[in-house]
Amino acid sequence: MPEQPHKPSLSPTRLLAATALPLDTITPPTPLEAEESKVGVLLLNLGGPETGDDVEGFLYNLFADPDIIRLPGPLAPLQSAIALFISKRRAPKSRAAYESIGGGSPILKYSNAQATLLTDSLKRRYGLEVNAYIGMRYWHPFTEEALSEIQKDGINALVIVPLYPQFSISTSGSSLRVLQEEFSKHADKYGPSKMVHTVVPSWYDRPGYVNAMANLIRKELDSFTPEELAEAPPGTKQKHVLFSAHGVPRSYIEAGDPYQAQIQECVAKISEQLPQDNVEIHLSYQSRVGPIEWLRPYTDDVLPELGEQGVKNLVVVPISFVSEHIETLEEIDIEYRELAEDSGITNWRRCPALNTDTAFIDDMADMVMEALSEPSQSVTEACVANNCGDVQLESIDERLSITNAGVGGVGAESELIAARLKETERINGRAAILLILGTIFLELLSGRSMTHLLGF
Repeated sequence: MPEQPHKPSLSPTRLLAATALPLDTITPPTPLEAEESKVGVLLLNLGGPETGDDVEGFLYNLFADPDIIRLPGPLAPLQSAIALFISKRRAPKSRAAYESIGGGSPILKYSNAQATLLTDSLKRRYGLEVNAYIGMRYWHPFTEEALSEIQKDGINALVIVPLYPQFSISTSGSSLRVLQEEFSKHADKYGPSKMVHTVVPSWYDRPGYVNAMANLIRKELDSFTPEELAEAPPGTKQKHVLFSAHGVPRSYIEAGDPYQAQIQECVAKISEQLPQDNVEIHLSYQSRVGPIEWLRPYTDDVLPELGEQGVKNLVVVPISFVSEHIETLEEIDIEYRELAEDSGITNWRRCPALNTDTAFIDDMADMVMEALSEPSQSVTEACVANNCGDVQLESIDERLSITNAGVGGVGAESELIAARLKETERINGRAAILLILGTIFLELLSGRSMTHLLGF
């Protein structure tokens, strides 16, 4: 008889850990209440327009987010007007980009498939039945819609997993900010007496994720033929791997965003799993915009440099993304491939995103089980621990009695981080205004749109 899967018991201690409150301040539920726990998993992602008609609305939501365009306090009321202006100006070119990949973003399709396979893996391998939900930041289904479904389904233990392996204030941080605001406004629905929660803020260093990525890259490396390998100049490595990560403004990193360090560590861990004798590794950042400094080196600078060095066999790896969307299918597959070939890189390979890779899905299931079993991290603590020092913590903290020090002193320096971020916002705000005015001026002079903003 096959061995029955082990169904974990969600003990009162495990459930209470997810509240981020001292355990001695809460009356533990009875064993019956713990046994009747209904577990949900909320997967957070960016979102994307499904049709051409959705593009302008999607762009407006994107640029109305202060984590994307940060304005100084006096200019904050202009956020909506600026977002409206940019979205209307950008919509025609962005619509054309989406048309080039089939008319819309496939990100929701992949996210739904990942959610379905995740629940299947949890049931098959652990005997745990969960409901999975998708919460998108900038298009349907929005995070607020997902929370509404979570409440209707009676979920009382929630694991929150951003589908970004590496944490950034502008991605995971922005999505968690929405959750923090909703939990604050609706403590009667989402407070610890109704639903406990825990967050997995980043997971770039998980062995399962690292191995899944390395397996996909090895397949691409193995696809080069002997004739292609013979094209490499004598005395050089025959195969090259370029990890292309989504860029962020350098000022974010200077303000404490952990994204760059996590990207570098992630690339190093994956590279250790790749052949060492005939493969050279590179890292670059894509999707920058405007006159402000973004993380370097830029992908569109690195590709010509590799061409000048005589590189012929290149595998490009989208390291920030776990599903295909506009930045893999259009920016990398069309724009960067054309640039690479024009630069003399004759044998192009692009590693697919993880999408529905079995090893990746099973590792996500393992991650959820670990999150249910280990001491939790609340939404507020995840923001503080990852230097989202300007999130508005007061309302939810007062209601749930959470201090800025988090658990075990996490976030004790949040006031300093907040001050640094406020100064960064003033600088970024001025840069944003100059960027908008400069964009208008250059477009009027040239009659052409600027390079697409953030890849959309």
